[in-house]
Amino acid sequence: MPLTKSSEFVELHGRKYQLPTQPLVAVCIDGFDPEYLERGCKDGILPVLTRWMKTGFHTTARCAMPSLTCPNNLSIITGAPTSIHGIAGNYFLDKFSKQEHMVLDDSTMHGSTILADLADAGKRVAAITAKDKLRRIIQHGLSPVKGAICFSSQCASECSLEEHGIANVASWLGQPLPPQYSGELSLFVLDAGLKLLQEGRVDVMYLTLSDYIQHKYAPGAPEADDFMSKIDTRLGALEQAGALIAVTGDHGMSAKSAENGSPNVLFLEDFLASQWPETQPRVICPIADSFVKHHGALGGFVRVHFMVECPQKIDQILGAIRDLPQVFLAWTGDEAAANLEMPVDREGDIVVIANKDAVIGARSSEHDMSIFASHPLRSHGGLSEQEIPLLRSQAIANCRDREWRNFDIFDLLLNH
Repeated sequence: MPLTKSSEFVELHGRKYQLPTQPLVAVCIDGFDPEYLERGCKDGILPVLTRWMKTGFHTTARCAMPSLTCPNNLSIITGAPTSIHGIAGNYFLDKFSKQEHMVLDDSTMHGSTILADLADAGKRVAAITAKDKLRRIIQHGLSPVKGAICFSSQCASECSLEEHGIANVASWLGQPLPPQYSGELSLFVLDAGLKLLQEGRVDVMYLTLSDYIQHKYAPGAPEADDFMSKIDTRLGALEQAGALIAVTGDHGMSAKSAENGSPNVLFLEDFLASQWPETQPRVICPIADSFVKHHGALGGFVRVHFMVECPQKIDQILGAIRDLPQVFLAWTGDEAAANLEMPVDREGDIVVIANKDAVIGARSSEHDMSIFASHPLRSHGGLSEQEIPLLRSQAIANCRDREWRNFDIFDLLLNH
């Protein structure tokens, strides 16, 4: 549905969003599994989030599928599942050209975003990401000409007024540029957002973090506790600066190791090629991105494409895949698109989702397992990582029963 504007609201994909009358901040904590919130509140290290759970709004919501970063950040800022905006992975194979592509910008997305529409309505919008790949997607429709600010902490040294609406970010913030693989990459995002808010430069802000810590450390680990505590402190500072805040995650996170601690991996393309080489199978891991040290391109969701069409063999292949111990379910691409609200034109011939304690890769030769020598494999992508918290700093008047999604966050902020 095209954008509808009025003096009081914008409308996108069938939903109306009231224009803000106070500063609003939506925060996406990457890899925000509910256990991080539950454990942190129980251990007393998250006083701000604990208070919001009691006096604000809190529920456990579900993310869009697959439970990955790019699809869910787009769902959050469009208020819609991946079937609407069209980005259903970080990495995909074009069904027509048979070429593989990493999603690095907004060229494959459909429609507008809530952020862009609010900027068009005259609101001052800022979007800050940890990962620059997300910045180039989220910046869709945002322009400094409209007063928008959009940059990443990863590439903060490269910001210009013409492209990002801000320059000299590190000196402005008074912090050194953080390493790509660090918790500081996320804290930089929150600190920059706080400063923009304190300087009175924004009406609506979207802050989205990195899951480096969550991939390495389970809830309750000292490193995870320290990271979550620092996030909690910054959320409190945003609240003190006068913002209404909502927080969610793009996906959860699960341990993916066997009993001996080694990664519990199914290399599905190796299996398919050994059984049906004539079909020329290609397994696409949509979790794959440039942050390979996080997950080694191993997640709980893959798409299978057959370079040689084999419709008469699909049922046999599906049956064999379903019998594999790491597999939770396997569907045809059409079934997966219909059941999980994903774009059918981007689906493979088969979609496979792993069990909670397993991941699926393509060929063993394509995945560097040495990165898990120092820490257990933790990852996401499947149905078992769909649950994420959804919180608001203030209570809502109408708390009727509904099935909340992470992409309801702007509805929660603007309409309640």
